[in-house]
Amino acid sequence: MHLPVKVELIGQEVAIIWDDGVESYFNFEQLRAASPSAANKGEGDIFGNQYGGDGPKIFSGVTVVGWDRIGNYALRFEFSDGHRTGLYSFDYLRKLAGQA
Repeated sequence: MHLPVKVELIGQEVAIIWDDGVESYFNFEQLRAASPSAANKGEGDIFGNQYGGDGPKIFSGVTVVGWDRIGNYALRFEFSDGHRTGLYSFDYLRKLAGQA
């Protein structure tokens, strides 16, 4: 697993520099739509049934207003629409960027 060395807001993107030198860039709206939170994706039970979740939406104009590092495995972004419950694991972020 690669760890972020630096996280910055650049224009309308979140930029992450990883410990292997790779750089990832995420558009705010796409990052919000990809939130792995239960509110966004729903939750599954042991039988594979999916419950809840708003599903994919368009988050036009939503921005990232802050973030927190969660231990050594994830980032939690705070968005201008008040959403802040999704934990983006470092592996998940690399997959989103096509750099897994």
